[in-house]
Amino acid sequence: MKLTSYTNFAMRSLQLAALKSPDLIRVDDVVRVHGLARPHIVKIVHELGVAGYIETQRGRGGGFRLARPAEEIIVGDVVRLTEGPLDLVECFNPENNTCPLIGICKLSRALQDATRAFMAVLDDLTLADIASNRSDLLARIAPLENGITIPKRSAK
Repeated sequence: MKLTSYTNFAMRSLQLAALKSPDLIRVDDVVRVHGLARPHIVKIVHELGVAGYIETQRGRGGGFRLARPAEEIIVGDVVRLTEGPLDLVECFNPENNTCPLIGICKLSRALQDATRAFMAVLDDLTLADIASNRSDLLARIAPLENGITIPKRSAK
């Protein structure tokens, strides 16, 4: 299973808001810390605001902050919001299914079980959980907030 960049960026935005809570953070803070495109973050912040995860404040000195405690924001709910239906294969969606094996296919059942297990883990995870190592996370982003670029690490 692979989540979209949109979901990744939404989680990063919420995590930063949790780290800085109760202070306002700006879209530009998310852009600078994570090196993301501003238009994407603007769209994400709008959607998170409409969904009630964050509250926004317009104008000079504006920004956004969590609309409720981080302990009450379930990662699985955010994933459902940003991803929509998690239809791994076409047979998950009866409206679009063209597979003649629906209802008897063991692969389809296994993929449905895997999707439920994946979401169960995310449903047990809160925004507070992913921000619980606050001091380590803040130390990592501090140079980025001050405009110092950290070299990218290669994945090994």
